[in-house]
Amino acid sequence: MTQLSALNKYFWKYKFLFFLGLIFVLFSNYFRILAPQITGYIVNTVIDSFNKSGHGNTLNQNVEEYDIVVQYITRLFANLSFSIKIMYTGLFIILLAVISGFFTFLMRQTIIVMSRHIEFDQKNEIYDHYQSLDLSFFKKNTTGDLMNRISEDVSRVRMYTGPAIMYMINLSAVIGFSIYFMFISDLKLSCFALCPLPFLAITIYYVNSIIHKKSEIIQSNLSALTANAQESYSGIRVIKSFVQEADMIEFFKENTETYRINSLSLAKTEAKFIPAMSLMIGLSTLITVLVGGLDVVHHVPGASVGKIAEFVLYIQMLSMPVSLIGWTASMVQRASASQRRINEFLNTAPEIKNDPHPIEKKPEGHIQIAKASFTYKNTGIAAIKNLNLEIKKGEKIAVVGRTGSGKTTLTKLLLRLKDLDDGDIYYDGIPIKKISLHSLRSNLSYVPQDVFLFSNSIYNNIKFGMPNATDQQVFTAAKNAGIYEEIMSFPNGFETMIGERGITLSGGQKQRISIARALIKNPEIVIFDDCLSAVDAKTEEHILKNLYEYLQNKTSIIVTHRIFSMFQFDKIVVMEAGEIAELGTHEQLIMQKGLYFEMHKRQQDVENERNRN
Repeated sequence: MTQLSALNKYFWKYKFLFFLGLIFVLFSNYFRILAPQITGYIVNTVIDSFNKSGHGNTLNQNVEEYDIVVQYITRLFANLSFSIKIMYTGLFIILLAVISGFFTFLMRQTIIVMSRHIEFDQKNEIYDHYQSLDLSFFKKNTTGDLMNRISEDVSRVRMYTGPAIMYMINLSAVIGFSIYFMFISDLKLSCFALCPLPFLAITIYYVNSIIHKKSEIIQSNLSALTANAQESYSGIRVIKSFVQEADMIEFFKENTETYRINSLSLAKTEAKFIPAMSLMIGLSTLITVLVGGLDVVHHVPGASVGKIAEFVLYIQMLSMPVSLIGWTASMVQRASASQRRINEFLNTAPEIKNDPHPIEKKPEGHIQIAKASFTYKNTGIAAIKNLNLEIKKGEKIAVVGRTGSGKTTLTKLLLRLKDLDDGDIYYDGIPIKKISLHSLRSNLSYVPQDVFLFSNSIYNNIKFGMPNATDQQVFTAAKNAGIYEEIMSFPNGFETMIGERGITLSGGQKQRISIARALIKNPEIVIFDDCLSAVDAKTEEHILKNLYEYLQNKTSIIVTHRIFSMFQFDKIVVMEAGEIAELGTHEQLIMQKGLYFEMHKRQQDVENERNRN
């Protein structure tokens, strides 16, 4: 239950609905609890009438035992004829049922509605928190598990904030009212009727601990199952190309079998629980009839057949909420297990955080990297080592190097997707950690190496870079990225829907749409991370020509494994093992005949071979 204390802030937020629902629960059960007393009264009336002993005396003997409302009704009906009294009391019982039903309706309209509000808020809180976490979090946790916690786990918590809370309050009200009126009516009979309840409490406590443990295991199994399915759907092309359908199906069956076994184990536990409830309720009824009947036979003062009927109805009224204790307890235990999983993520603090007093400043393009070092904690690989670099406003910089030389890591550090271990990065003389994350990233354009497009139209994917962009700005960005003509050749043009992760487009088309999404922001700093690897030489030449004109007077950092001869870079940074191995212009580096010279020579040899073929 300590895990569920995290929900108290929501109960406080919707305290009006919660307390209003509590009042409706009390009213609903109060009017229900009057029915057994009216029934006991009418049974005694019928018996008195059959015995021809005069029903008024019996009523006067027992009237003080009733609720004030019932006392008023019995006195009101006292002098009526037998048939009229029966009819009026029957109508009064119907009226009590209608009033109780009305308040039950209001109870659900407050407490269940409150739970839906809490579900909405909690899902948004989790999603917002997901957005605030850094990349390392998403590398450690599978997408399936993330989805399961925001959907299945939140749904189970909703069952606690709605039905479980409602039934617990309802149960407390029913038990409270029933025990109160039972004890003021007949203390001895009440004790005998309620004696099975302690055994019921012990059973609930024991079974709850089992349910809680099994619920946690099941939720963990479900996360693994969801992750397995999500990875299979996302990687379906790889699975089919390697003809691994049978193996993946077998792997999925193993996960589902584990989930099935644990779910059946929990179901069996709950199945034993409910009959135990029924047994205890049935035993209470038998004891009530036995003890009450013996009192009537032996003419014990205050004993009557009507009282037995009244107590049997009390027990029956208790049977439904008490039998729901197991179900409610199961919901609470499952919600506790789910909330614990939710709390694990909500209590995960992002490694990349804003400074307590961040500076809201738009970077103008001057970048300084001073003694920067970064090591990946999970692998221990030093990706950047004591790197020093200055990029002046408006300069175009190329970053080249072999795979694993630290090029992509450098772009992540510039975007502050990761934080340096040592050293610092300055934008216009301000340390990167002092600048607001929103201010920094909203004023930079970044095209990642791994292109991601949303399952939406091409138009909306480009506009994602600037939601308030005009149609003309979208078209211009597409032209600068060299994709406009191809988009217009599609039957639906810019309204063409893209499949998941852009599956309906070629690799080159996805890259160019991603470039257009970055260009539409028209920022002062542009970072491209090997974003032309999937396009042919002719298309590349066309894109580079547009880019060169667009990037005039903008600070541009282009990470690439190829050398762009038509681009006049102010500096070319050659990286090797996380360090700057060479630095200079194209002509200077060619003259050095080092790594850059070798890369350039190999590229020319490949192009010459391609031209000959």
